[in-house]
Amino acid sequence: MDLPLIRPNPPRLSGMQEQLQALEASGIYTNNGPRVRKFEQMLAERLFAGEGECLAVSNATIGLIIAIRQALGTAKPNGRYALMPSFTFAAAAHAAIWAGLTPLLCDIDPASWAADGEEEERLLAFHGPEIGVIVPYAPFGRSLDLDRYHWLSRRHDVPVVIDAASSLGTVDRAHRNFGTGSELVFIYSMHATKTFATAEGGVVYSADKAKIEELRTMSNYGFAAPRSATMPGLNAKLSEVGAVMALAKLEEIDRVADHRAALAARYRNRLPDYEVQDGEDYRQAMQFMSILLPPALAVHRAGIIEGLAEGGIGAGHYFSPHLAEQPYFRTEAVFDALPVCDDIGARILTLPITDAMMTADVDHVCTRFRAVCASMSRSADRRMRERPVRSLTI
Repeated sequence: MDLPLIRPNPPRLSGMQEQLQALEASGIYTNNGPRVRKFEQMLAERLFAGEGECLAVSNATIGLIIAIRQALGTAKPNGRYALMPSFTFAAAAHAAIWAGLTPLLCDIDPASWAADGEEEERLLAFHGPEIGVIVPYAPFGRSLDLDRYHWLSRRHDVPVVIDAASSLGTVDRAHRNFGTGSELVFIYSMHATKTFATAEGGVVYSADKAKIEELRTMSNYGFAAPRSATMPGLNAKLSEVGAVMALAKLEEIDRVADHRAALAARYRNRLPDYEVQDGEDYRQAMQFMSILLPPALAVHRAGIIEGLAEGGIGAGHYFSPHLAEQPYFRTEAVFDALPVCDDIGARILTLPITDAMMTADVDHVCTRFRAVCASMSRSADRRMRERPVRSLTI
């Protein structure tokens, strides 16, 4: 049985000959063409209830860079740091560095795996105006408490840019896509490995339309006047081919996200004795399934992954190492002790959820997983029994 950890399922260009021929006939391939603008409009209407605007970009990392740079503006002249959790993907820290900031890493909540609120407030109080922007991560597509981040932004006079890379398709308890109606800036990914899978691409969203229009200018070399840069800019535009794929994925995102959420529910049902991320969403856009191994098994994680692979099952450990454990960020970031990140990172195991999987596949993964864990436990017990006993001579 072949059950890879991630099986990309973007729309098939081979089945879009009519759309691609029309694109070729138009002669428009990029520069905010009609397909890109159509996708932005339809996405705003369908996923964000028509509240605010979307900007399609070439990838989510570029989206983070321009959003962080815009957030700094001239309002944070002393801003040195981008406050973010250490338990996140490298893109967030790289984006902060490219925008001229130093990542300031904080610990996470042991239940949600999102940034720990008390740690955020402690660092904000300690560093004050040196924190130029807060970059919370919505872990694995889970929603965040946006009311709290609005309050935090007002209280400390610091902008907030939400890294929501995996959250296109996450529906909160109000039955709205995570981020809907918020004037903060959100960045979502359309990478091939995501639930909203294209080839490569990203979306920046905010209910504050003025922010999106400024970001649109920044994404086109800062050209607010014809061929004349009036602000910081780079080339962040999504191509028309990318928009064709994004439009197709938009048509199926609810079905895809529902299917993946059902697979995640099956995992929770079959593995009730393992810790999982808490969640209050109506539907979380699941890229994969993450569980926490108990400490006695965590030391055997590499062997468990190998045992699953021998049965044709892919597994991994996102995000381990977390940022503060990675060589580049150990020297480029600032951080204190991160005990929860260390613990979650050491115990996390990532199991497959793909569009092609069925409930029976989840059952097969769980059966194999339990068998491998039992084998690891027996081997560990045997080694302990066979370990020679030292006698103490007095």
